[in-house]
Amino acid sequence: MSESNSRRNFLKMGGAVAVAGTAGGMAVLSGHATAASARKSAGGGRTMANLPKARGPRLVIVGGGTAGLTIAKYARKEYPKFDVVLVEKRDMYSSCFSSNLWYSGIIDLEFLADHSFLDAARNNGYVYFNATVTGLDRASRTLVTSEGDIRYDFLVVAPGISYDYEKIGVKDAETMTALRQTFPGGFISPTEHVTIRRKVQEFEGGVFVQTVPGGNYRCLPGPYERACMIASVIKKNRIKGKVVVLDANPDITIKKDGFHAAFDELYKGIIEYKPSSAVTGVDVGKKVIKTEFDTVSFDDAAIYSNIRASTLIEQLGLMDPKSPQKEAAIDQLRYSIRGDDRVFVAGDSRPHPYSKSANTANTEGKYVAKVLAARAQGKEFAWYSPRTICYSMVNANPMEAISVDAGYVLNKEGTAVSGFSPDTKTFENRDAAKGQATLEWARGIYRDMFDA
Repeated sequence: MSESNSRRNFLKMGGAVAVAGTAGGMAVLSGHATAASARKSAGGGRTMANLPKARGPRLVIVGGGTAGLTIAKYARKEYPKFDVVLVEKRDMYSSCFSSNLWYSGIIDLEFLADHSFLDAARNNGYVYFNATVTGLDRASRTLVTSEGDIRYDFLVVAPGISYDYEKIGVKDAETMTALRQTFPGGFISPTEHVTIRRKVQEFEGGVFVQTVPGGNYRCLPGPYERACMIASVIKKNRIKGKVVVLDANPDITIKKDGFHAAFDELYKGIIEYKPSSAVTGVDVGKKVIKTEFDTVSFDDAAIYSNIRASTLIEQLGLMDPKSPQKEAAIDQLRYSIRGDDRVFVAGDSRPHPYSKSANTANTEGKYVAKVLAARAQGKEFAWYSPRTICYSMVNANPMEAISVDAGYVLNKEGTAVSGFSPDTKTFENRDAAKGQATLEWARGIYRDMFDA
């Protein structure tokens, strides 16, 4: 073969490898055609993820939030034979919980974000795989990601929530996009928190609207706590402005006595609370919010719409079509998809009436880990309630907070969660001790997820 023919054949082969890599959703960084071919062959024509061979039953967890991180750690503790892979689309962690404290300057960004997925995986003996989930083949037990397919023995999907803008009267894509980018809700992605903090720190006066959705939304006290933190900045800087809280509910949903006391005693004339004010439409350009009974003009806002389970639940075919919040079709005691004892859903996409909050997801995750360990050994594990221990900061200077400690009970049939347990308690007299405990509570959850 001539040198020119050899060069042409080499270039043709290189082009073919590059095209194959692009079609499989993976960037070809080098000419390791043999390894790539082996991965493709192992997937029956599809590209397999570049992961070590499983050394035991492979448990794949989708989502590196509180639920996913907790299950990844504790599943290994409960059943060391598990080969755990955590699939997370973010390459940097930052928590949603405690973000309100950043807006008022109580904490810095490092408090929220100085935590590594890599460290968590190394400390707790599992694999962190940075990829986006794009599909699921339950027949072959294969998860499809942007970085190749992953075969599983057990799968946990814990992707969190999505906003449901249609339920606040925003139905066209153009307005949804404008609303999401201009007045974000601040209860999903870290970039929303950055935007809201800038809004709060640069607020020069007028009306700042904080909406509260109906239904079971993420972090029930969160919007009220945020209103207090924004009001604390207005008060401290002597800004001529106020926070208008438009609440879709007839009253504050949790810790109402503590929040009402803060509104009336700390922020009288700064916080205006409007119950039964569900949002029915938003004019982003004119900065106008419509409710059933009123129209509110504003200068800035954090518009927290109704929520639903993450759209990924629907895309993967795991949604209960009867669920008003499009949550997963799971057995509430076992967390497995009805009819499939290999696929589980945990965290805020599950249908339980639990609070969609960090401490709930953390304690719930430990229970799900026990269920998974039992299932891997052909056993069952008896249901027990997660806990919702939640602190809410109501004053920034000095730090003062209120709190709740809640458990849950099953219905009479023992088939589903029906509500709060009798031992649920609220602690609604704000004080500095609970203010300090708010920070320690968050640090404790971070340690529990990331440390060994």
